[in-house]
Amino acid sequence: MVAADDEETRARRRGLRLVYATVAWNAFEGVAAIAAGVLAHSVALTAYGLDSSLEVFVSLIAAWQLRAGGTHRDRAALRAIGVSYLAVAAYVGMQSVLRLISRAHPQASPFGIALTAAAAVVMVVLGLAKGRVARTIGNRVLAAEAGFSLVDAALSCTVLVGLTLNAVAGWWWADPCVALVLAAFALKEGLAELRG
Repeated sequence: MVAADDEETRARRRGLRLVYATVAWNAFEGVAAIAAGVLAHSVALTAYGLDSSLEVFVSLIAAWQLRAGGTHRDRAALRAIGVSYLAVAAYVGMQSVLRLISRAHPQASPFGIALTAAAAVVMVVLGLAKGRVARTIGNRVLAAEAGFSLVDAALSCTVLVGLTLNAVAGWWWADPCVALVLAAFALKEGLAELRG
């Protein structure tokens, strides 16, 4: 019994370290992506930065719940994560439609391409590692946060495709269309989290 408690405590600490690493990466990624997006007039890159900023919030919720050591905070934490997804979906969807209607042409962003490529790798590694810890300790909130990281990785790849198509082929519409995919995915995940 004591050995199992020690193993769970070690796993919980490992989970917290992974969550804090996610906070650090996403704080950098969020600021960098928003700045690059504003400079390039890219709604997809700016929205991606906002998503990364929400990932910081989601990770802090998971840390709050992990530090409590129980499950009494699960429902509130999962709802906050769901609302975060919905906020991303609403903002990104609205901005994407406005960009398509106004035919706003974003500039190429080599920095944005490099950032989203790196983020795809980092977030897959962190998401999978947190998912393993979540299964080990049976923590639904950490599992949801790990899922958010994997969503972030998928969105990184999606935004990378849009930025690359804009830079290489001049397909300006790829940027807001990719952002609409991001919004739809965030909406789906947000509703799923709110339903539990």
